[in-house]
Amino acid sequence: MLKEFREFILRGNLVDLAVAVVIGTAFGAVVTALVADLVTPLIAAIGGQRDFSDLDFTINGSTFRYGDFINALLTFVIIAAAVFFLVVKPVNALLARLRPELKVDTPTRECPECLSDIPIAARRCAFCTAQVGAAPAPRP
Repeated sequence: MLKEFREFILRGNLVDLAVAVVIGTAFGAVVTALVADLVTPLIAAIGGQRDFSDLDFTINGSTFRYGDFINALLTFVIIAAAVFFLVVKPVNALLARLRPELKVDTPTRECPECLSDIPIAARRCAFCTAQVGAAPAPRP
């Protein structure tokens, strides 16, 4: 049982996930500070409101603190933009570069291992890297 637990803990994707959570939390703290210390004062210089967290209104004795929501929304938008432009776009560009694409008129066959379409002349599958050997001769 301990061996299985150790294998579970030391799995690559679990460790990667733990690192991602820690880095994401730290990045969130940095962006929150950026919004509170730079973006909000910059908006205050233009619009005159220094701290959004004090913004609220009251209806029938219920207080709605929409200023905190504005700060959280700004933080979310900045984090989402940073992740998109610094992670998603570069990874998509890298994958598009490395992804093997066939010409439209290239005859293909099916890889016996992963069932992906590969060129007839291929000796190794570009998707699973299995050796597929020479293509069978066409039947008359």
